[in-house]
Amino acid sequence: MRAIVVGSGAGGATVARELQSNGFEVSILEAGSPFKPFTRNISWSEPLRRWGLLGGEGNFRHLFPHMNMLRSSADLLLVRGLTTGGSTVLSCGNIVRTHRGLGEIGLDLTPEFQELEDKIHPKPFPQERWRPLTSKMYHVALEMGLKPQPTPKAVDPHLCVSCGLCEVGCHRGARWDSRRFLSEATNQGATLHTNCKVERVILEKDTVKGVEINQQGKKKILKADLVVLSAGGIGTPQILKNSGLKVENRLWADIVLTLGGVVPGARQLEEPPMVWFTEHENYILSPYLDILSHFFHKPWRKVSVKDRVGLMVKLADTEKGAVYEDGTVEKDITPHDNECFDEAVSLAKEVMMGAGVSEPLVNGMYNGGHLGGTVPLKKGDVSLMKPSWLPDGLWVADLSLVPRSQGMPTILLTAALALKVAREIIRQYEKI
Repeated sequence: MRAIVVGSGAGGATVARELQSNGFEVSILEAGSPFKPFTRNISWSEPLRRWGLLGGEGNFRHLFPHMNMLRSSADLLLVRGLTTGGSTVLSCGNIVRTHRGLGEIGLDLTPEFQELEDKIHPKPFPQERWRPLTSKMYHVALEMGLKPQPTPKAVDPHLCVSCGLCEVGCHRGARWDSRRFLSEATNQGATLHTNCKVERVILEKDTVKGVEINQQGKKKILKADLVVLSAGGIGTPQILKNSGLKVENRLWADIVLTLGGVVPGARQLEEPPMVWFTEHENYILSPYLDILSHFFHKPWRKVSVKDRVGLMVKLADTEKGAVYEDGTVEKDITPHDNECFDEAVSLAKEVMMGAGVSEPLVNGMYNGGHLGGTVPLKKGDVSLMKPSWLPDGLWVADLSLVPRSQGMPTILLTAALALKVAREIIRQYEKI
């Protein structure tokens, strides 16, 4: 049974590993190139950054070529990883159970969460290696009754050198990413093709026959018995629309806004980001030095990275947006999102000032890197783990399936969904 898996992030790598180990002949198609982590030295860029000579975030690709960025509105920047490992190689390594909206459709991922946690072994980063100001903010949040908790991380503290640049790749191999699942799949016989962009799914009489790819300017057809789209909340609906299938215009992004302050010698970058978090109805707070805002947000420009302090708001945003056939995206920050941000930022200010960070505290850039909700499961779809309108042989295994924004880390959620989809595929094809 020939299977094509589109994408190699948390969803694609999990599906590929599971299918290959159960007798499928798997080809993994990744639009990006093989991942190479960024050099850890950013000090050379500080003078250019302070004077605004790095330009806008459009130049970010020259520094971090695997990080794909696009503006969905004047205020919101969306970020995704186009490379082997997808966005997992550009993540903070947080492995947290999150299931906002899943109960409403009757989807329980508890067994999948547990299985993946047993495989990845997430643990909090040792508190004795937190920066002093991060510890101080944690204790302030504790005194405020916000119930902060250390974040379970897929980071080996024995290998981690606390460079703070998890989001541009771990050059030490201390942080888990989905390339480990990819390696397991390819070691068992799966094939991985990079720089291989899937344009559309080939359908005959409402049944999948393969995909059309563009590899370094050359288009061709690859045949398959089934196709699993794990190209993310933008790539998956784009492929579906280009295949002539009707996709809802909706999108969530877990929008991030980091409140920036200044404490001389804080050196917040000398620890992994997000070592603790507080959970609220629509958002979390977590210590985070936002690299995007540090490099390209004008109000942050004059402060050295050694003195910058950040406290992140990650918001469960309104599921409103659209992805088009050409890959462009429309998504804005809604009035409801702004109300939630106002509440969260006010709380973040209280935590920071309580820890000795003096005003003014300045908002960073709005950005979102958890892209989902574009192909949502409905209650009647859960038993087969597949939207009912998808043709035979076509599956989705990424955050596109999740109806509601999480406002939480989503690597574990993505992998758990993919594992459940893969098991359902195996169950169905065992009958053939």
